[in-house]
Amino acid sequence: MRSLPTFLLLLLSIGTHAGIQPEEIASSTLADPKPSWFIAKGIMGPGYLFDSEDGEMRGLLSLTPWTPSVVRHPKRKELYAAEVHYSRRSKGTRTDLLSIIDHATLSQIAEIKIPNKVSSLAFPEYLGLLSDQRHITVFNMTPAQSVSVVDVLDRQFVEEISTPGCALQMPVPDRAFLMMCGDGTLQRIELNKDGTEKRRSRSREFFSVEEDPIFDKPIKIGDSWELISFEGNVFNVADNGQEVSISEPWSILGEGDEGWRVGGVQIMAVSEELNLLFTIMHQGGIDTHETPGNEIWIFDRERQTRIAKISSEALVNNILVTQAKNPKLIASRALEPMVDVYDIRTLKKEHTIHAGQDVGLLLPY
Repeated sequence: MRSLPTFLLLLLSIGTHAGIQPEEIASSTLADPKPSWFIAKGIMGPGYLFDSEDGEMRGLLSLTPWTPSVVRHPKRKELYAAEVHYSRRSKGTRTDLLSIIDHATLSQIAEIKIPNKVSSLAFPEYLGLLSDQRHITVFNMTPAQSVSVVDVLDRQFVEEISTPGCALQMPVPDRAFLMMCGDGTLQRIELNKDGTEKRRSRSREFFSVEEDPIFDKPIKIGDSWELISFEGNVFNVADNGQEVSISEPWSILGEGDEGWRVGGVQIMAVSEELNLLFTIMHQGGIDTHETPGNEIWIFDRERQTRIAKISSEALVNNILVTQAKNPKLIASRALEPMVDVYDIRTLKKEHTIHAGQDVGLLLPY
């Protein structure tokens, strides 16, 4: 009967004198960013930072499920995320912020309160850094449409610009951005140096919402933007000072391509290095524009012809191309937390990355 108290005393004695040292977790900082890096934003929020060259994870961005996009400043070593927060996780008091994140640690270093109107679907073109590299525009929909302008140098909200009938924001030169409008036009809004609205104008009508709508998923190419319609017609739009130039369309569909359609979430990607266009394709009927595809078609933009296809065993929902000297095609699988990385020149799959959770968005870093 005396052995049990003796054992307990022995344990207490060991616990008193052992002096166990807590484990120290080493902190690390990111090196300078590389063109081969990309962000796979999970449907539930976090953004996983990967290097497409080796498939290794470089860091983790703490984001809310209602963060539409993230952009990185090319000189200030900062990232910007438009975030929606609720006091009780998914309900309660709402607070919208532009979160400023340090590149080295991927930790928030500042926040700017903005109107509680952020359109919180996962869309790259709901957030944009303008050509002056000072002002960020955030697309709002409540369902009224507007754009919030934020000065990231002075760390302050500038103003909200009403944009009825027009959505997205596509930065172009001269501190301006384009918006896609429901009447088949593009709207151009130019800002003053202080971020307030200077002037706005409309392009000519170039598509019909009734007959062949344009996808609200444009792709940036230098200072211009590539748009594609539900029927596979490609337009290039650019800002020429105070007006918008719109190219004549060309079709990605040729003889024998009947029944094939563009579909998915991020449906297009471009390699500026090789001047190639990529589209996610599936076989389907009208109104299947959100259907993921099992093929990725590759086009020579100059000749406006298809030059190759990639067949995927898994359905693809999002694609992105890294703008590196050795560009990679990133393809996230539908309903799987997996991302496939292809070498564009050989069209061979190099890595399959476990992305932590189902991917809602692929973003360049």
